[in-house]
Amino acid sequence: MAVTKDTSEFRYLPAQAAALNIAIPEARRVRLDLPDGRALSALRFGDGDPRVTLLHGAGLNAHTWDTVVLRLGQPALVFDLAGHGDSSWRTDLDYSPASLAADVATAMAEWTRTPQVLIGHSLGGLTAANVAARHPQLVRALVLVDIVPGLDTDAAPAVLRDFYQVTDFATRDEAVDRAQSFGMGGTREDTERGVFFNTRVRDDGRVEWKHHFAQIIGHAFDALNAANAASAPGPDPWDDLLAVTAPITLVRGTHGFLQDADVAEFTRRLPGAQMLTVDAGHNVQETAPASLADLASEILTHPSR
Repeated sequence: MAVTKDTSEFRYLPAQAAALNIAIPEARRVRLDLPDGRALSALRFGDGDPRVTLLHGAGLNAHTWDTVVLRLGQPALVFDLAGHGDSSWRTDLDYSPASLAADVATAMAEWTRTPQVLIGHSLGGLTAANVAARHPQLVRALVLVDIVPGLDTDAAPAVLRDFYQVTDFATRDEAVDRAQSFGMGGTREDTERGVFFNTRVRDDGRVEWKHHFAQIIGHAFDALNAANAASAPGPDPWDDLLAVTAPITLVRGTHGFLQDADVAEFTRRLPGAQMLTVDAGHNVQETAPASLADLASEILTHPSR
Protein backbone atom coordinates (compact mmCIF):
# COMPACT_ATOMS: atom_id res chain seq x y z
CA MET A 1 0.00 0.00 0.00
CA ALA A 2 1.44 3.37 -0.95
CA VAL A 3 1.97 5.94 1.79
CA THR A 4 1.88 9.71 1.87
CA LYS A 5 5.18 11.45 2.66
CA ASP A 6 4.86 13.77 5.66
CA THR A 7 7.28 16.69 5.28
CA SER A 8 6.61 18.35 8.65
CA GLU A 9 8.82 16.11 10.76
CA PHE A 10 10.71 19.02 12.35
CA ARG A 11 7.50 20.70 13.54
CA TYR A 12 8.31 20.04 17.21
CA LEU A 13 11.87 21.40 17.21
CA PRO A 14 11.03 25.10 17.75
CA ALA A 15 8.97 24.42 20.89
CA GLN A 16 11.53 21.93 22.21
CA ALA A 17 14.36 24.38 21.64
CA ALA A 18 12.41 27.23 23.21
CA ALA A 19 11.66 25.16 26.31
CA LEU A 20 15.38 24.52 26.71
CA ASN A 21 16.33 28.10 25.81
CA ILE A 22 18.47 26.70 22.99
CA ALA A 23 18.84 27.95 19.43
CA ILE A 24 17.14 25.79 16.80
CA PRO A 25 19.85 23.85 14.95
CA GLU A 26 19.90 23.27 11.22
CA ALA A 27 18.13 19.97 10.60
CA ARG A 28 17.62 17.95 7.45
CA ARG A 29 16.94 14.41 6.34
CA VAL A 30 19.50 12.52 4.26
CA ARG A 31 19.25 9.27 2.34
CA LEU A 32 21.77 6.71 1.10
CA ASP A 33 20.84 4.22 -1.60
CA LEU A 34 22.33 0.82 -0.76
CA PRO A 35 23.68 -1.69 -3.31
CA ASP A 36 20.78 -4.12 -2.79
CA GLY A 37 18.16 -1.49 -3.70
CA ARG A 38 17.18 -0.53 -0.16
CA ALA A 39 17.62 2.99 1.22
CA LEU A 40 18.98 4.06 4.58
CA SER A 41 17.68 7.32 6.03
CA ALA A 42 19.08 9.59 8.73
CA LEU A 43 18.87 13.07 10.21
CA ARG A 44 21.71 15.59 10.10
CA PHE A 45 21.72 18.22 12.85
CA GLY A 46 23.94 21.28 13.05
CA ASP A 47 26.55 22.85 10.81
CA GLY A 48 29.72 21.02 9.86
CA ASP A 49 30.71 17.37 9.91
CA PRO A 50 29.05 15.11 12.49
CA ARG A 51 30.93 14.45 15.70
CA VAL A 52 28.33 12.20 17.32
CA THR A 53 26.33 9.38 15.72
CA LEU A 54 23.25 7.93 17.42
CA LEU A 55 21.35 4.65 16.92
CA HIS A 56 17.87 4.02 18.33
CA GLY A 57 16.34 0.86 19.77
CA ALA A 58 13.80 -1.59 18.34
CA GLY A 59 10.49 -0.03 17.35
CA LEU A 60 11.79 3.55 17.65
CA ASN A 61 13.29 5.98 15.13
CA ALA A 62 15.82 8.80 14.83
CA HIS A 63 13.59 11.36 16.53
CA THR A 64 13.87 9.56 19.88
CA TRP A 65 17.21 11.45 20.14
CA ASP A 66 15.89 14.97 19.39
CA THR A 67 16.20 16.33 22.92
CA VAL A 68 19.65 14.79 23.40
CA VAL A 69 20.82 16.42 20.17
CA LEU A 70 19.35 19.79 21.14
CA ARG A 71 21.08 19.69 24.53
CA LEU A 72 24.34 18.47 23.03
CA GLY A 73 24.65 21.37 20.59
CA GLN A 74 27.11 19.53 18.35
CA PRO A 75 26.80 18.36 14.72
CA ALA A 76 25.16 14.96 14.89
CA LEU A 77 24.13 12.11 12.60
CA VAL A 78 21.05 10.20 13.75
CA PHE A 79 19.97 7.03 11.96
CA ASP A 80 16.70 5.36 11.21
CA LEU A 81 17.85 1.74 11.37
CA ALA A 82 16.70 -0.61 8.63
CA GLY A 83 13.01 -1.39 9.04
CA HIS A 84 12.38 1.80 11.01
CA GLY A 85 11.42 5.39 10.29
CA ASP A 86 12.13 6.33 6.68
CA SER A 87 14.61 3.50 6.06
CA SER A 88 13.58 0.54 3.91
CA TRP A 89 12.11 -2.64 5.35
CA ARG A 90 14.07 -5.86 4.81
CA THR A 91 12.26 -8.58 2.87
CA ASP A 92 14.40 -11.23 4.61
CA LEU A 93 13.28 -9.96 8.05
CA ASP A 94 16.93 -9.95 9.18
CA TYR A 95 17.15 -7.22 11.80
CA SER A 96 20.06 -8.74 13.68
CA PRO A 97 22.72 -6.34 15.00
CA ALA A 98 25.21 -7.57 12.41
CA SER A 99 22.89 -6.84 9.48
CA LEU A 100 21.90 -3.45 10.86
CA ALA A 101 25.56 -2.61 11.50
CA ALA A 102 26.58 -3.32 7.92
CA ASP A 103 24.19 -0.59 6.73
CA VAL A 104 25.29 1.85 9.42
CA ALA A 105 28.99 1.36 8.70
CA THR A 106 28.44 1.94 4.98
CA ALA A 107 26.59 5.17 5.68
CA MET A 108 29.06 6.38 8.32
CA ALA A 109 31.89 5.93 5.83
CA GLU A 110 29.91 8.11 3.42
CA TRP A 111 28.61 10.78 5.80
CA THR A 112 31.30 11.23 8.48
CA ARG A 113 34.86 12.56 8.20
CA THR A 114 36.25 11.88 11.68
CA PRO A 115 35.84 9.04 14.20
CA GLN A 116 32.52 9.37 16.00
CA VAL A 117 31.24 9.19 19.52
CA LEU A 118 28.85 6.34 18.68
CA ILE A 119 25.86 6.04 21.02
CA GLY A 120 23.42 3.14 20.73
CA HIS A 121 20.26 2.41 22.69
CA SER A 122 19.04 -1.16 23.19
CA LEU A 123 19.15 -2.94 19.80
CA GLY A 124 21.01 0.12 18.53
CA GLY A 125 23.63 -0.48 21.21
CA LEU A 126 24.29 -4.03 20.03
CA THR A 127 24.46 -2.64 16.49
CA ALA A 128 26.90 0.05 17.60
CA ALA A 129 29.14 -2.55 19.24
CA ASN A 130 29.29 -4.48 15.97
CA VAL A 131 30.21 -1.31 14.05
CA ALA A 132 32.92 -0.40 16.57
CA ALA A 133 34.39 -3.90 16.54
CA ARG A 134 34.53 -4.28 12.76
CA HIS A 135 35.19 -0.67 11.74
CA PRO A 136 37.38 0.84 14.48
CA GLN A 137 38.41 3.71 12.21
CA LEU A 138 34.86 5.05 12.36
CA VAL A 139 34.49 5.11 16.16
CA ARG A 140 36.19 7.33 18.72
CA ALA A 141 34.17 6.12 21.72
CA LEU A 142 31.25 3.72 22.23
CA VAL A 143 28.30 4.38 24.54
CA LEU A 144 25.77 1.61 25.23
CA VAL A 145 22.41 2.75 26.59
CA ASP A 146 20.65 0.20 28.83
CA ILE A 147 21.84 -2.85 26.94
CA VAL A 148 24.51 -5.52 27.19
CA PRO A 149 25.03 -8.69 25.16
CA GLY A 150 23.08 -11.65 26.49
CA LEU A 151 20.30 -9.51 27.99
CA ASP A 152 17.15 -11.57 28.50
CA THR A 153 14.41 -9.96 26.38
CA ASP A 154 11.82 -12.70 26.96
CA ALA A 155 9.66 -10.39 29.09
CA ALA A 156 9.24 -7.77 26.38
CA PRO A 157 7.56 -9.70 23.54
CA ALA A 158 4.41 -10.67 25.47
CA VAL A 159 3.38 -7.07 26.04
CA LEU A 160 4.51 -5.86 22.63
CA ARG A 161 2.85 -8.70 20.79
CA ASP A 162 -0.42 -7.73 22.48
CA PHE A 163 0.14 -4.07 21.68
CA TYR A 164 0.82 -4.75 18.00
CA GLN A 165 -2.27 -6.89 17.52
CA VAL A 166 -3.59 -3.61 16.06
CA THR A 167 -1.24 -2.14 13.45
CA ASP A 168 -3.37 0.49 11.73
CA PHE A 169 -5.86 3.12 12.85
CA ALA A 170 -8.46 5.55 11.53
CA THR A 171 -6.56 8.47 13.10
CA ARG A 172 -3.34 9.14 15.01
CA ASP A 173 -5.49 9.93 18.05
CA GLU A 174 -6.61 6.29 18.06
CA ALA A 175 -2.96 5.19 18.06
CA VAL A 176 -2.25 7.57 20.94
CA ASP A 177 -5.18 6.16 22.90
CA ARG A 178 -3.91 2.62 22.41
CA ALA A 179 -0.35 3.51 23.39
CA GLN A 180 -1.55 5.21 26.56
CA SER A 181 -3.78 2.27 27.44
CA PHE A 182 -0.61 0.12 27.45
CA GLY A 183 1.23 2.63 29.63
CA MET A 184 3.48 3.86 26.84
CA GLY A 185 4.69 7.38 26.20
CA GLY A 186 4.32 9.33 29.45
CA THR A 187 2.11 12.42 29.08
CA ARG A 188 -0.42 12.55 26.27
CA GLU A 189 1.62 15.30 24.62
CA ASP A 190 4.73 13.08 24.69
CA THR A 191 2.74 10.16 23.35
CA GLU A 192 1.28 12.27 20.53
CA ARG A 193 4.78 13.31 19.49
CA GLY A 194 6.04 9.72 19.57
CA VAL A 195 3.07 8.46 17.57
CA PHE A 196 3.51 11.24 15.01
CA PHE A 197 7.11 10.19 14.35
CA ASN A 198 6.38 6.46 14.40
CA THR A 199 3.38 6.40 12.04
CA ARG A 200 2.52 7.32 8.47
CA VAL A 201 -0.69 7.90 6.54
CA ARG A 202 -1.48 5.46 3.75
CA ASP A 203 -3.19 6.46 0.53
CA ASP A 204 -6.42 4.91 1.87
CA GLY A 205 -6.29 7.37 4.78
CA ARG A 206 -5.47 4.77 7.43
CA VAL A 207 -2.60 5.43 9.81
CA GLU A 208 -0.02 2.62 10.24
CA TRP A 209 3.16 2.11 12.23
CA LYS A 210 6.28 2.95 10.24
CA HIS A 211 8.54 0.28 11.67
CA HIS A 212 8.48 -3.24 10.29
CA PHE A 213 8.56 -4.73 13.79
CA ALA A 214 4.88 -3.87 14.20
CA GLN A 215 4.10 -6.31 11.38
CA ILE A 216 6.53 -9.07 12.38
CA ILE A 217 6.90 -8.57 16.11
CA GLY A 218 7.31 -12.28 16.85
CA HIS A 219 10.08 -12.70 14.30
CA ALA A 220 11.76 -9.48 15.39
CA PHE A 221 12.11 -10.42 19.04
CA ASP A 222 13.00 -13.99 18.22
CA ALA A 223 15.89 -12.57 16.19
CA LEU A 224 16.94 -10.24 19.00
CA ASN A 225 16.81 -13.04 21.55
CA ALA A 226 18.85 -15.23 19.26
CA ALA A 227 21.45 -12.50 18.94
CA ASN A 228 21.58 -12.02 22.71
CA ALA A 229 21.22 -15.55 24.06
CA ALA A 230 24.44 -16.52 25.77
CA SER A 231 23.51 -20.20 25.58
CA ALA A 232 22.99 -20.17 21.83
CA PRO A 233 25.43 -22.19 19.70
CA GLY A 234 28.02 -20.27 17.78
CA PRO A 235 30.08 -17.24 18.75
CA ASP A 236 29.87 -15.74 22.21
CA PRO A 237 27.44 -12.77 22.00
CA TRP A 238 30.05 -10.72 23.88
CA ASP A 239 32.63 -11.16 21.09
CA ASP A 240 31.80 -7.85 19.38
CA LEU A 241 32.06 -5.82 22.55
CA LEU A 242 35.28 -7.52 23.64
CA ALA A 243 36.82 -6.70 20.25
CA VAL A 244 36.13 -2.96 20.55
CA THR A 245 39.32 -0.92 20.99
CA ALA A 246 37.61 2.43 21.59
CA PRO A 247 36.68 3.49 25.15
CA ILE A 248 33.34 2.03 26.24
CA THR A 249 30.72 3.47 28.59
CA LEU A 250 27.57 1.66 29.74
CA VAL A 251 24.62 3.83 30.77
CA ARG A 252 22.08 2.07 32.97
CA GLY A 253 18.58 3.36 33.63
CA THR A 254 17.52 2.63 37.20
CA HIS A 255 14.11 1.53 35.90
CA GLY A 256 15.41 0.02 32.67
CA PHE A 257 15.96 -3.52 31.41
CA LEU A 258 19.39 -4.17 32.95
CA GLN A 259 19.57 -6.24 36.10
CA ASP A 260 22.40 -6.30 38.63
CA ALA A 261 23.62 -9.58 37.15
CA ASP A 262 23.86 -7.98 33.68
CA VAL A 263 25.95 -5.12 35.03
CA ALA A 264 28.15 -7.51 37.03
CA GLU A 265 28.84 -9.53 33.87
CA PHE A 266 29.66 -6.34 31.96
CA THR A 267 32.09 -5.27 34.67
CA ARG A 268 33.70 -8.71 34.81
CA ARG A 269 34.13 -8.89 31.05
CA LEU A 270 35.20 -5.25 30.58
CA PRO A 271 36.88 -4.08 33.79
CA GLY A 272 38.30 -1.00 32.07
CA ALA A 273 34.93 0.29 30.84
CA GLN A 274 33.04 3.18 32.42
CA MET A 275 29.61 2.90 34.10
CA LEU A 276 26.96 5.58 34.49
CA THR A 277 23.67 5.00 36.32
CA VAL A 278 20.87 7.52 35.83
CA ASP A 279 17.33 7.84 37.15
CA ALA A 280 15.52 6.76 33.99
CA GLY A 281 13.59 4.01 32.30
CA HIS A 282 14.88 1.89 29.43
CA ASN A 283 14.54 4.79 26.98
CA VAL A 284 17.14 6.90 28.79
CA GLN A 285 17.35 9.28 25.82
CA GLU A 286 13.73 10.28 26.42
CA THR A 287 13.51 10.25 30.23
CA ALA A 288 16.99 11.58 31.09
CA PRO A 289 18.32 13.22 27.90
CA ALA A 290 20.54 15.70 29.75
CA SER A 291 22.60 12.82 31.19
CA LEU A 292 23.42 11.47 27.74
CA ALA A 293 24.11 14.92 26.30
CA ASP A 294 26.46 15.72 29.19
CA LEU A 295 28.23 12.38 28.76
CA ALA A 296 28.75 12.92 25.02
CA SER A 297 30.04 16.46 25.69
CA GLU A 298 32.50 15.13 28.26
CA ILE A 299 33.81 12.50 25.84
CA LEU A 300 34.23 15.10 23.11
CA THR A 301 36.04 17.44 25.52
CA HIS A 302 38.44 14.81 26.86
CA PRO A 303 40.08 12.96 23.96
CA SER A 304 41.62 10.34 26.25
CA ARG A 305 38.24 9.15 27.47
